[in-house]
Amino acid sequence: MRSSSLIPLLLFLCSFALHAKPFPDTECQECHAQKGYSIPQDDHGATGKRLLHVDPDALGESVHGHLACTDCHADVEKLPHRKDGLQAVDCVSCHQTIKGDWVPSNRAAWLAPEPPHVVTHTREYTLSAHADTSIANNANCATCHTAHYVFPSDDSRASTYRLNSPEMCGACHEKQLKEYRQSMHGAALKTPWKGDSATCADCHSSHQVSDMEKTPAHRVVTENCGECHAAELDGYMTSPHGQLAWHGNQDAPKCVDCHEGHTITHVSETRSPVNPANRVKTCQKCHEKANEQFAKYDPHATTRNFKKYPAMWLIGKGMGALIIIVILFFYLHSVLWFWREKKERPVIYRRDGSFSYPVRVKHKKPNSGVHFRRFSWYWRVNHWMLALSLMSLVFSGMVVMYPNTSWAMAVVPLFGGPELLNDLHHWAGVIFLLTIFGHAAVVLMRLLKDKEFDWFGPDSLLPRWQDWEDMKGQFRWYFGKGKQPRFDRWTYWEKFDYWAVYWGALVIGVSGILLWFAESIGQVLPGWIFNVATLAHGLEAFLAVMTLFVVHFFNNHFRPAKFPLDTVMFTGSWDLEELKEERPEEYERLKASGELEKHLVAPPSKTWNRVSHLFGFTLLGIGLILLMLVVNGFLTQGLF
Repeated sequence: MRSSSLIPLLLFLCSFALHAKPFPDTECQECHAQKGYSIPQDDHGATGKRLLHVDPDALGESVHGHLACTDCHADVEKLPHRKDGLQAVDCVSCHQTIKGDWVPSNRAAWLAPEPPHVVTHTREYTLSAHADTSIANNANCATCHTAHYVFPSDDSRASTYRLNSPEMCGACHEKQLKEYRQSMHGAALKTPWKGDSATCADCHSSHQVSDMEKTPAHRVVTENCGECHAAELDGYMTSPHGQLAWHGNQDAPKCVDCHEGHTITHVSETRSPVNPANRVKTCQKCHEKANEQFAKYDPHATTRNFKKYPAMWLIGKGMGALIIIVILFFYLHSVLWFWREKKERPVIYRRDGSFSYPVRVKHKKPNSGVHFRRFSWYWRVNHWMLALSLMSLVFSGMVVMYPNTSWAMAVVPLFGGPELLNDLHHWAGVIFLLTIFGHAAVVLMRLLKDKEFDWFGPDSLLPRWQDWEDMKGQFRWYFGKGKQPRFDRWTYWEKFDYWAVYWGALVIGVSGILLWFAESIGQVLPGWIFNVATLAHGLEAFLAVMTLFVVHFFNNHFRPAKFPLDTVMFTGSWDLEELKEERPEEYERLKASGELEKHLVAPPSKTWNRVSHLFGFTLLGIGLILLMLVVNGFLTQGLF
């Protein structure tokens, strides 16, 4: 045999020798397998004895049955070992390095590429309250799983088996166990024929146990409650209670605040805090002024149950249909417009050797040196305030509407909690409403003074029959059945944008005021009105985001003739040639009446043009980021 061929064999033998057991388990069993084997707790045995008996048959059937004693008790080098006790077994270090589920019959699973559940649970334990070494006699792995008889949690022999866990947890939490036994959850364990019931691990989890006064514990327990009470969890998460509590508001009610925790009883029981006779008192724990009307609020109301929540069902289905119709129509409108504008670009032919190929010329914005004043400075300021307040509302509001998204949970701590975001939302709403209705008041006063104003003329934003004809003509143009309509000062889509803002402001404003002053309004109006207000507020906000940040952006900035930005809301003017192209009827009308010259102005300076582009792109960027966050929230959670 060649010497080089001996090297692998020698390495194998050396590694085997290094890992070989120093002695067989049977030598350990000579003492520890003897029933009743124990040692005194102190030198004189005054404090009792410590039982050291290990049943080898039970150990062999456990998940650790394939291990040698010295695999865990690695400090034992010889027998008999020292009498002053062994080192504590380090379960955590071993379990964090396992490559597969520790199943004796499936050793190949150790090579699994994904971390097995035992590794995940161990990592969760290291972050839990039980791993806090500053707490004397805190629970370790053996406290719950025992030291030698570790069975899978679905094995009835396991100390962590669901039906065994109350007694196991109650060994430390005696008060909680006593309360649990008297609750509907604990009582149900004695009547299994009535159905399954919750045990300690079902609510607190097995390894993610944390301080119940802090947000992570609230999230875990709330989600675990939802495993059995899914519909109630859905309603809670869409209510102000769940939204604020999820973001760390310590005053927001959690499940245990209304239903109690270990002493929970059925709502029909007279001692239940949510029994109709006790609801006012329960609400008054947070809302001092709560009365019978206020207590009619339902923290679990959803849009899915017409029998229990008819108003929520009707509002949800009605506004849901409105959202679908508006989005489908205007998204189709935008796609067709983009396609037609691209198709109607002029074509030039370029040569490549002996071949020529068509290329569509990109649209270039005109630069005639003469501008047409479209918006005065005060209307531009009004638009800026509207845009900034709206984006602030979307940011602070959608964090609340989608509280369990990763971005919402990351953003809220940056603001020091939900309180500051709540204040931002309220005052942005005030600016939003003042901007809109202040604009309406000024316009109305001016129009009332102008006795000759034609309320349904080309300068009016009121819908008229010509808008219907223009829309039909626009769609004919989309499909190549005619020329694009010649628009006057206001188009049908601009009128939709304008009046949609008022519709949205009315719904969002009324519902927002109801929610802001719920404590006082709830003294008069029934509490279920706040369920409806929350639903309407969120759905209308979603519709506003999905139209303004998509359709409005496209109509004014992203279609080929406008891309990448129309600065008219910053400069206040269009190039005269752009007016001829975008509003030919207005141009011809003003020219024929001799009014055109009154509206002509010099182009904006280069500096103001750069500033306008900077502001414009910044607002567009913020809007698109907010749009992506809302879409992520919708895909994660949906709409109520």
